[in-house]
Amino acid sequence: MFMLKRFSRHLLAASVTVALIGCAQSSNHSPEKSVSQISEVIRGTDNPFAKEAIYFVVTDRFVDGDPSNNHEDQGGEHPTWELRLDGPEGKFANVGYMGGDLQGVLNNGDYISDLGFTAVWLTPVLDNPDQAFTGDEPISYGGQFKDGGKTGYHGYWATNFYKADEHLVSENLSYADYTRAMRDDYGLKSVFDIVANHGSPSYTMPEDQPGYGELYDAEGKLVADHQNLHPTELDTDKPLQAFFHPYPDLAKLSNLNEHNPDVQDYLINSYLYWIEQGADAFRIDTIRHVSHDFWRTMSDRIREQHPDFFMFGESFVYDANFIAQHTLPKNGGVSVLDFPMQKAMNEVFGEASTEEASQQENNAPESKGYEKLRDVLFLTHGPYANPYELTTFYDNHDMPRMQASDEGFINAHNWLFTARGIPVVYQGSEIGFMRGTAEHAGNRNYLGQDAIDNAGNHDIYKSLKTIANVRKQTPALQRGLQVNLTFTENTAAFYRIVQDDNARQIALVLLNKGDESEQMTVSKWLQTGDWEEQLTGQRRTVSSNGKLTTTVAPNSAQVWVLNAPVTHSGLLETTRQQMQRQ
Repeated sequence: MFMLKRFSRHLLAASVTVALIGCAQSSNHSPEKSVSQISEVIRGTDNPFAKEAIYFVVTDRFVDGDPSNNHEDQGGEHPTWELRLDGPEGKFANVGYMGGDLQGVLNNGDYISDLGFTAVWLTPVLDNPDQAFTGDEPISYGGQFKDGGKTGYHGYWATNFYKADEHLVSENLSYADYTRAMRDDYGLKSVFDIVANHGSPSYTMPEDQPGYGELYDAEGKLVADHQNLHPTELDTDKPLQAFFHPYPDLAKLSNLNEHNPDVQDYLINSYLYWIEQGADAFRIDTIRHVSHDFWRTMSDRIREQHPDFFMFGESFVYDANFIAQHTLPKNGGVSVLDFPMQKAMNEVFGEASTEEASQQENNAPESKGYEKLRDVLFLTHGPYANPYELTTFYDNHDMPRMQASDEGFINAHNWLFTARGIPVVYQGSEIGFMRGTAEHAGNRNYLGQDAIDNAGNHDIYKSLKTIANVRKQTPALQRGLQVNLTFTENTAAFYRIVQDDNARQIALVLLNKGDESEQMTVSKWLQTGDWEEQLTGQRRTVSSNGKLTTTVAPNSAQVWVLNAPVTHSGLLETTRQQMQRQ
């Protein structure tokens, strides 16, 4: 017998408890064991949220479902509607409101669900200032780290953490109405985007503007005001300035003092409020800019009332050891967006920029094969509390969209929806929308209903819909242990295995990102039984000591599933060893 560590579910760790029944196994025995001899739990995680796949929406840039809430005349001398940034060759971006709202997302709940997603992450729905910001340096097309002339269309400049923005809700559609309808009508959960380290831009304005640097409570009472002062000029002994750190952090944003008990109560109570309105999970913005102590306090309070509540944070760092600190129970047990995987996916599936290509010509070419992805899985001896609960992605609204061919996106999705982790896809990626563009160069351009209505004609969409719905119906791809077989330049083969009270399933994943068909043969740890390929419905019966040989088309995936407990002694032993080292 042997012992394995057990972690509680709400601390975001894998359940890898193993109970063995029967006599010890002998190497002289057949590789198959009868089901009656075995009772083992095998899985990567038991966290309920692991089964989800997330569609990420910048709400104002998705679909205008209710023109009556556009407020096109808002802002007076500092208007907020349609603030276009023009670039070369007809390129453009926008830093004003463009009309997207909760109604637009709800109107397309069937589109998102049919595509294979089970949850929708929205940018913050919180109330933001009603004017364009006049401080800082003016933003221009392609510019970065400047907020002058921008609005809070994205939702991250909150003035009231308890109030929804008037551009997003409708007369007959509150946030609570939205979450209820998404869940009841389309089976879609809601991921709420929260912020703790900052409010709105708060200083450098020629004249103090309403909303900026201000925070209001649930009753609409002013509780904090930066008063257009540089952070070093704040007097934190004054009640309205005590909410802030007296030093700057990001851009000209107010820097909230998370150590202040009043700030903690203000923020954490607001998070609890939005859970009451139907939020099923939190995405945490700029998590690394706030102390671990705050996140531990926050997570303890949230999970005291909602024990299984799932949270994942954005720590925009490519060092796995660094971002993994957030996942540890002592730091709050918050999962994170998998930035090391994001970087590797762009290198494997994306197209090198001109500068990168030039550097490669002068140096030894770097591998862009599946081996690069294997190296960032961290399935054993890794820094994360549980790698299966990481949210995996290849781009988002804060970085350039992935520059890739249609085939690159197809292969990225085949990996994203079969390998460990919870997949996240940014709106428009299903049609390669604005690929390669950065934040102020088109990344966040308006998607619109016409693009969604025509998406079904796109090859990326068709492939994504297929593989996402396979994951949606396959428990092994959602929470199964990943056991790697072979990773080469163009191919990858691995098992995903789940065996518990809810499912007994082995999935064999075969990937080919090459431009030619690949004949792939698997015999290692291959269990006897009737296997079914999930994308085509092909069936194969594997006999004892047999093998599975199949031809995987270019830029495609195969997922062979056996609905049976693990009985192959070699596979059993491998899963035991891997779970011990997870």
